[in-house]
Amino acid sequence: MKVNKINALQLMMSVLLIIGVSSCSKKSSSSGKGSSRATGWNVNNKKGGFKKAGDQEAGPGLVFVEGGTFTMGKVQDDVMHDWNNSPTQQHVQSFYMDETEVTNFMYLEYLQWLKNVFPPTDENYKHIYEGALPDTLVWRNRLGYSENMTNNYLRHPSYAAYPVVGVNWIQAVEFSKWRTDRVNEALLEKNGYLKKNAKTEDVTAENSFSTETYFNSPTATYGGDDKIVLKGRKGSAKATTTKGGKTIEPKNVYVQRSSGLLLPEYRLPTEAEWEYAAAADVGQREYNVYKGQKKYPWSGQYTRSGKRQTKGDQLANFKQGNGDYGGIAGWSDDGADITNEVKKYPANDFGLYDMAGNVAEWVADVYRPIVDNEFNDFNYFRGNQYTKNKIGKDGKAEIITQKTMKYDTLSNGKVIARTFPGQLAQVPVDENETYLRQNFDRSNNLNFRDGDQQSSKEYKFGSSESTKEAKNMYNSPKHNVTVDSLGKMVRKFDKSNKRTTLVNDNVRVYKGGSWRDRAYWLDPAQRRYFPQDMATDYIGFRCAMSRVGSKSQNKKRPRN
Repeated sequence: MKVNKINALQLMMSVLLIIGVSSCSKKSSSSGKGSSRATGWNVNNKKGGFKKAGDQEAGPGLVFVEGGTFTMGKVQDDVMHDWNNSPTQQHVQSFYMDETEVTNFMYLEYLQWLKNVFPPTDENYKHIYEGALPDTLVWRNRLGYSENMTNNYLRHPSYAAYPVVGVNWIQAVEFSKWRTDRVNEALLEKNGYLKKNAKTEDVTAENSFSTETYFNSPTATYGGDDKIVLKGRKGSAKATTTKGGKTIEPKNVYVQRSSGLLLPEYRLPTEAEWEYAAAADVGQREYNVYKGQKKYPWSGQYTRSGKRQTKGDQLANFKQGNGDYGGIAGWSDDGADITNEVKKYPANDFGLYDMAGNVAEWVADVYRPIVDNEFNDFNYFRGNQYTKNKIGKDGKAEIITQKTMKYDTLSNGKVIARTFPGQLAQVPVDENETYLRQNFDRSNNLNFRDGDQQSSKEYKFGSSESTKEAKNMYNSPKHNVTVDSLGKMVRKFDKSNKRTTLVNDNVRVYKGGSWRDRAYWLDPAQRRYFPQDMATDYIGFRCAMSRVGSKSQNKKRPRN
């Protein structure tokens, strides 16, 4: 009996020991709340400076587009014989996209902000507001009466929810940058890192907010006014202290990139992103659709609805035929003669409106007839121009002032501001960043593998540097338009008879059919180009934003 009792006691002690070891093992492997799995340190406290993992929130106006693979450039018809949309298999990362096209009301908000902050009556800033104004004269037609749209389309309240037009590609890019800063500025104020109402009451031309400037040097935003840029939430951070004769600044009192609070930039979508979002294959799992056979952003081969409640209704705003922009009075085909109010037609399976019809839309890419999927089939984009912060003599990043602003003179003589006070000055990357790299070797990649020396028939392989006289593949006219000191345009047109194309590094892709286009152009894979500094009455735009983190918003994906 004693032996049995001893054995039972030993068995019980062994079980308890195993449970204890197992418990310790579990505690050490699961790092605990706020503890690092690498070091076991608490990295979520003030000294750690990190924020626990979380999902990105969509910015104002955006909807989530889950990335995936699709056949880019697949069209059912090519009656124009452009041969510029050969099918290629591409993969697009998840991103966010504007639910609708940017409207007149949204753009007027931008114009009003510019007018308040950079008064056009101030000689130093006279070109800023004027350079951002849409070209309302795009509505005029030599043999058509359109003064009503010229005078009213942009500003009349009746057109507030209509897509903005008359905006060139450069203006669309500048709007996107402005929107980024205003959204992040509002987030900082909402979370107590900026003085309340600072974004409307305290902003001036020389102390406006820039997201990148805030990340680089928070104290440099708003002109370095610490009464506006608060230390800690609602100014809760302790003031500077001294220890051993040294001044000690409080740590991590400003929002950092690692905080995860501020959003990535608003920007124009790439051509691949736009086409992927417009096709919306997510709602169609059939094999033929996966291979790119979908003709429109909606299901089916027709432009009219087949649903019982809306049977026969047009699904987009486009030109029906010669002289037919909206159908017969009293029973309109599409409810519009020019553009139409956004959200008037059903959204596609991603929840995006007007991805066909209404207005065509600018995308970020420089136009080339061929999409070079041989070199890249992941997040394809032609248009990269890499830059870095300009470092001053004091070793700090330079901030743009009124004296260092940069302007562009467009082909029509219009002057547009490209940099603003308060932003970080940028310079092209140099050999320090490109040396021995395999993934990029230059700052400007607009004509990579297409118009450079190696792709030109005049390139002489094996010849010395002095005899290489390669010419650009795209031999387009080179006009030069400048403005003299008196504000008068100086036009120097290229009249050479040796020019063979209009394609160059300053033409951008635009996608989607418009109110002026026949149904042929509603196919998401159709692509056209237009000079980036020119505008029309049928091209608008919408913004996109990259997604950081997981591909899907679903925390747990279903398994079969």
